[in-house]
Order: sequence, then structure tokens, then C-alpha cells
Amino acid sequence: MIHRPNVTTLTHQREGQNQGEWQRSECVLGYIPIVYYSALLCVGVPVNILTLVALSRLASRTKKALYVYLLALTSSDILSQLFIIFVGFLLETAVFHRDMPALLLHSVSVLEFASNHASIWATVPLTVDRYVALCHPLLHRQISYPARARRIIAAVFVLALASGVPFFWWSDLWRASHPPTVLDRALIWTHVTIIYFLPCSIFLVLNSLIIHRLRRRRRCQEEYGHSSTMAVAAPPHHQRLLGKTTAMLLAVTSVFSVLWAPRTVVIIYDLYVASVHLDWRVHLAYDLANMLAMLNTAVNFFLYCFVSKPFRAAVRDVLLLRDGPMAARNALRHQQVPVHASNSSLSSGTKRSQRDKPPHPLRVDTQVM
Repeated sequence: MIHRPNVTTLTHQREGQNQGEWQRSECVLGYIPIVYYSALLCVGVPVNILTLVALSRLASRTKKALYVYLLALTSSDILSQLFIIFVGFLLETAVFHRDMPALLLHSVSVLEFASNHASIWATVPLTVDRYVALCHPLLHRQISYPARARRIIAAVFVLALASGVPFFWWSDLWRASHPPTVLDRALIWTHVTIIYFLPCSIFLVLNSLIIHRLRRRRRCQEEYGHSSTMAVAAPPHHQRLLGKTTAMLLAVTSVFSVLWAPRTVVIIYDLYVASVHLDWRVHLAYDLANMLAMLNTAVNFFLYCFVSKPFRAAVRDVLLLRDGPMAARNALRHQQVPVHASNSSLSSGTKRSQRDKPPHPLRVDTQVM
């Protein structure tokens, strides 16, 4: 679905030529995109796999829907790297120069669009979940749990695959010499709406409501202190954790909006002003815009590390081949029980074991990222 660079050296468009005589625009960057995508693949795939393992540990340990959404986002990023960067850019363009059966090329385009749509729309239920957690915490405890999150993500992936089917007829803008047809215009506007305008509108509305709620809560705390109502709704520790998760969410959505904006602008510019196929400047802008957009598939790991202390600890445990802090505490507890336990203090041992039990599930739900 991301359009491949024109690797053939061609002449500039000349004024006064007939459309049949126009030549394709030059690829100014040469082999730079191939080197860039190769490096991005070598870095992005390992860090996404590491993210997947770390999030899996956090999901199994905390039983929270948040990590299910983050797992889906990371999985869809890996699919985007596989189908768009590896198959689309490197294999089809750099290796085979698109000398492949047309049916295979169009089928790969469907998978590219589907993985791209899944990568973007996996962030939407995450944003909704964080909005409900912050603005309606009691409702969030009732409706947010891993099983429901998995069903939501399954629906997102099915819809993403279905939304990629119409793009079987997508025209390669780098090589399409004819003016856009009605079908081309419909597919382009559908594409930019699905991948940018609609999700960004949702992000803007929900993130604005989240920021407004945080500011109002902070203002109330400064004016009236920690009232009983606020304490029941969200304890101070919970508010600090929610603030970190909100910062992570704002970072993910903001980076997506910034990195994908140039590509959206260039696609619309190509549709109405100048063609990528004929103008080397639009061709250059398209190459750079695609490079920025694909960078979004590899940056989330660094955002999570910057914001989340539990995620950093989980990554450290994975790299050091450790089972994690919970297993370490359990092992230490089993080592200490024979020393302190006695047959005559059965009741005290029972009380001590009760104190060592994990907190109540409702309290676990208040921990975030």
C-alpha cells in the first residue's frame, strides 16, 4: 500500500510535451530509501519483538486490558514492517523491480493496506479505554477486562482486513501515467480518511477531553485539597499513574499524527495539483513522506521506555533472562517460610500468608502502565 520508489533513472517532464511523451520523474534519493528501510527493518523488528515479549509478561502479571491493546498495536506494527517494508519496498522494488504477476502485486497491496489500517486503528480502542479510565473510573472497572479487549481487537483486525480488499484496485501513483479516474479518487479519499482524518479526529476529541479533565482535577485539588469525593474516585497514587499512562497515550497519538501528516498532504497534492509520476519534486516529497510514515512502526518501544517504569523493568528482565520481580518475590517468600513457621504458630502463619496475598482485583485495576 505504501508506494514504491522509482528506481529507473528517467528524464524530467518538459513543458509543451504531449501526455503520451511525458517521462517518469527521477528518483532523486537513489538508493537512500533502500538503505533506510533496511536499517529500519533491522532495528524495528527486534525492538517490536522485545516489546511484544515484555508486554506479554505485563499482561499475564497484571491481567489488564491496557496491555492487550498495546500488544495488538505492537503486533500490527510488526505486520506493517513485514508486508509494507520487507515485501513491498525491499522485495518487490529493490529485488524484483516489480517484475511479478499483477495478481500477486495486487494481493500484496491488500495485505499492506490491511496491516496499515490495523496498526492505526488498534490505537483507537486504547484511546477510548484511557478516556473511560480517567473520566469514568467506576465504569472502567466494570467494562474493561482482558477478555473484552481481546474481542474488540479481534473485531478491529477483521475490519482492517475487510477494509483492505477494495485497495486491490489501487493504482501505483509512482507509475500511473494516466490522470486519476473516478475509482482512483474514491480509493485515495477512502484511504486518507481511514488512515488519518478519522482516527486523528477521534484522537483529538478524546485527548482534549482527557486533558480538560486532568486540568480540572488539578485545579480542584489546588483550590479545595483532596476532598472525600476525589479520594474515592481516584486516589493520589492512582492519579499519578493515570498521568503517566495519559502521557504515553498522548505521545503515541501525537507522534502518529506528525509522522503521517506529510504523506497525507502529498497524496492529496498529487491528486489535484501535480503528479508524482511527472514532477520530481512531488516524487521526492512522496519518498520522504513515506520514510517518515514508516518510522512510526519502530518508535513506540522508545516511548514506552521513556514513560513507563514497569515496562522498563519488564524489558530488563527479558534481556537478562529473568522471570520478573513477582517470581523473585515468590521464590524469596518460599525460602523464608520454613525459617519463621512453626507448628505452634499456625494462626500467625495464616495471618502472615494473608498479608502476602496479592491486592484485591479492584486495586490491581487502578495500576496503569
